[in-house]
Amino acid sequence: MSARKRLITVAAIQTGYGEDMADNIARTAGFIEQAAKQGAQVILPSELFQGPYFCTTQDERWFDFAYPAATHPCVTALQPVAKKLGVAIPVSIFERDGQHTYNSVVMLDDSGEILGVYRKSHIPDGPGYQEKYYFRPGDTGFKVWPTKFGNIGVGICWDQWFPETARQLMLRGADILMFPTAIGSEPHDASLDTAAPWQRAMQGHAVSNVVPVVAANRIGTEPGLGAPQTFYGHSFIADHRGELVASFGADEEGVLVHTFDLDFLTTHRSAWGFFRDRRADLYSA
Repeated sequence: MSARKRLITVAAIQTGYGEDMADNIARTAGFIEQAAKQGAQVILPSELFQGPYFCTTQDERWFDFAYPAATHPCVTALQPVAKKLGVAIPVSIFERDGQHTYNSVVMLDDSGEILGVYRKSHIPDGPGYQEKYYFRPGDTGFKVWPTKFGNIGVGICWDQWFPETARQLMLRGADILMFPTAIGSEPHDASLDTAAPWQRAMQGHAVSNVVPVVAANRIGTEPGLGAPQTFYGHSFIADHRGELVASFGADEEGVLVHTFDLDFLTTHRSAWGFFRDRRADLYSA
């Protein structure tokens, strides 16, 4: 008798968001339910889905929308959703911890319990992405959560461009890498489209670590405060070879779902030898 395969089904949500937090949460919950009906066990919404991506400009009013992780409206609203559907959800939030604010993910397990918090390590600061005004650099280190479905490693948006993020998550035992994202147009250069290199950077992580990668981005044009931003979507799921096994274009709204065999991936990763042949003794510059 052959051994039962250790399978995991993951999903990414692609949609647009407005200023009504309750509506954004309800929209996200609806897509989570849609993905769960397709068999998804770990379901990824995009970055900061609580509202518009406010980091296009610097405006102090947005600090009123940072909440403690355990009582954040997105977390408390999605906890019963996770429990009802029996799914795990990385919930991206604007977090307040005393005098400090962070761009964070709260990981919910299939019972709706909080497994922990990851705070974004790499904080961008440039035209249209002025995050250093709002967020302190994360102090949690990289996080991998052992859900009943598999070990989930999560980075947040700008984290995804750094090979060190993916490698550190893998060294902590990740089976799947997930990246909630809010990325689109570049206000200083209308001709610059980063959608393709954005995908390729993460496809490279998939190849170099022999691991599936899931990326969820938002869509649509948001007015901002004098700095409109158009988000380019292109959410995707890549397999361990970097192939896009499920993907959206710039405008589609919905969920992407795919199943992976974790036992196959573990064996295949060992066979490639990337972790066997690492020379960590040579990597300190």
